Amino acid sequence: MKYKQIKNRELHRIVSTAIIYKKDKFLITQRSLDKKVWPGRWTVPGGGLEIDDYVNMKPTTKNKIWYFALVGSLKREIKEEVGVEMGEVKYLLDLVFIRPDNVPTLTLSFYAPWKKGKVKLNSESINYAWIKANEVSKYDLIEGIDTR
Repeated sequence: MKYKQIKNRELHRIVSTAIIYKKDKFLITQRSLDKKVWPGRWTVPGGGLEIDDYVNMKPTTKNKIWYFALVGSLKREIKEEVGVEMGEVKYLLDLVFIRPDNVPTLTLSFYAPWKKGKVKLNSESINYAWIKANEVSKYDLIEGIDTR
């Protein structure tokens, strides 16, 4: 990959993910086979921040600043992708990578308890599982999720 081909070196796609846990298990999903990044691999649900996640809302300040847009985006993505709602969202870590199409990506990862809802996948995922931490080796997870 030739990183010098990236034109605007300050712009990144911003993505958030959530480790949603219920008792001693957490939710993972298998990515659709037509995804650009890590097709068919298992991961935790999430997605990208979109301008519509905040511009159609009332700004938090008079100078058009929106607070909590990322957490709102994450809740929207989780509801769309897996059909569940989360409890209190807490920050876990961040990671960056450059996608195969040369798009720099910043991922902010969070964790939250499952609040309600039955898992119902949209077209972005082809399977799901509630697993215990000691079961991660049974799944082809994207790098970094299994940090044991």
